[in-house]
Amino acid sequence: MAPAALGLMAPMAAQAADLNIDGVSEYSAAGEQVTSVSQFSDVYPTDWAYQALSSLTERYGCVAGYPGGTFGGNRSITRYEAAALLNACLDRVTEVSDDVKRLLSEFGPELAVLKGKVDGIEARIGDMAAGQFSTTTKMSGAATFVVGANGFSGDEAFASSDTSNPRHANAGDTDGGTVFSYDLQLELATSFTGEDFLNTVLRAGNFGSNGFGGSGYTELSTLETGFGSSDQLKVDKLWYSFPYGDDLTVTFGPLVGSEDMLAVNPSLYGSETILDVFTYAGAPGTYGRPLGGGAGVSWNQGDIDVSANYVSTNASSSNTATGGGIMNEAAANSVAFQLAYSKENWGTAIAYNYASTDHQNILGGSTGTSLANAVHDMGPTNSYSISTWWSPSETGLIPTLSAGWGINKVDDEDDSNATYDSATTQSWAVGMEWEDAFLDGNILGFAFGQPNFVTDIDYDTSTTDDDAEDGNYAMEWWYKIQVSDNITVTPAIFYLSRPFGDQTDQRSDLSDAGSKDSTFSNFGALVKTTFMF
Repeated sequence: MAPAALGLMAPMAAQAADLNIDGVSEYSAAGEQVTSVSQFSDVYPTDWAYQALSSLTERYGCVAGYPGGTFGGNRSITRYEAAALLNACLDRVTEVSDDVKRLLSEFGPELAVLKGKVDGIEARIGDMAAGQFSTTTKMSGAATFVVGANGFSGDEAFASSDTSNPRHANAGDTDGGTVFSYDLQLELATSFTGEDFLNTVLRAGNFGSNGFGGSGYTELSTLETGFGSSDQLKVDKLWYSFPYGDDLTVTFGPLVGSEDMLAVNPSLYGSETILDVFTYAGAPGTYGRPLGGGAGVSWNQGDIDVSANYVSTNASSSNTATGGGIMNEAAANSVAFQLAYSKENWGTAIAYNYASTDHQNILGGSTGTSLANAVHDMGPTNSYSISTWWSPSETGLIPTLSAGWGINKVDDEDDSNATYDSATTQSWAVGMEWEDAFLDGNILGFAFGQPNFVTDIDYDTSTTDDDAEDGNYAMEWWYKIQVSDNITVTPAIFYLSRPFGDQTDQRSDLSDAGSKDSTFSNFGALVKTTFMF
């Protein structure tokens, strides 16, 4: 029957000369169709088509023979004969049996309800399709509310580079108030081929005037979500990536971050990071998140990933005198490389970053002590780091672990800096997360480490002491409560020990200016509520 059906669909017409009129008449007058293949005297179990004939006759009863009880399996068949046979079988297949009719009658009300629901779904899909702004783009967002405050304790010391701020005795008056701020992010994810990705992030926030946004008494109290745009919605990210072959991915854009072009995130700590300093995998030098015009590639081969990228934070400016342009000596250049080896529940990565003289713009002001931030403006910086991470096979008392260490070396190569000749800074951090802590879906987190601090320094003048007592510590505790699928509430506290580092000891306004006192610290508490949509 299959060759006959295929013959019916073939683009050719039967000619009148090919028609066996006698055969068609004889086939049509054969009487009732048989119900068992055993009724054919010329069909045997050893025939190659026996099973097919048996199924057609017994299941569908749509096979007829010739007079005399024969099937004529070796006779030629015309297209008309094939049409008659196929039509008889299709009629039987589409017949509604008594059992089916009984079921349709018995479940009639349920079927009517289902039909109504299907019609409603189709109508809603039609409305959505008519109202959507793009067939290739999906939008998601997050609105974060933060209520909290900073407090200060210790000696009345201040940073000499920040003399516009009052001494600690008055810091509580100028930066100790409870604030209520927000951060709004809208992401438009677009794909034109199903494999490429155009990422657009719109962002707005009002953290710019408080300590959680980097404008407070200590810059290290800046939050990861502390975005300040004076309530104006701005384009925060805009980049495009596509695969090239089976193993290579290419990314480029006018507003792309170095971290957007890495094949592997070198840390598992980050589901609800509080302080911004803990978002760099312990190494702000190599993972400093420069943002601007750039491009990068990532290559994957099994468990090994290699990434390389370039970003100029002033790529949109043509003024080379102020650091504008791309890939020139005056541009704010950042070149990064990462080699990562990762398995299902653990991995490790080494990274390198070269930053030009505008490294302070690349790092931002919230990643180290005042002295560490200042020396990175000196000249080109070479940064190195190693990171590792691990997660248990089951949630419980054992948390996920992430650790990273970085070292940065900076030199005044053109002797343009009147204060420093060279310096070395270091940083490290350890982060832990307990999933399903106390209740399913909730997460408990803790991080501890040292933001960038100066470990070696050479001043431009021989009269200045090259010893730097820049050590400091930071830690945070938080508990993420999963209120619903789209709402989380996260109470958190953090502590900063000696956030001014070496400059804590410069007590120029006190009579005992030569004494060493390192008791100044910053404590913060907040509640963060996030709405995902």
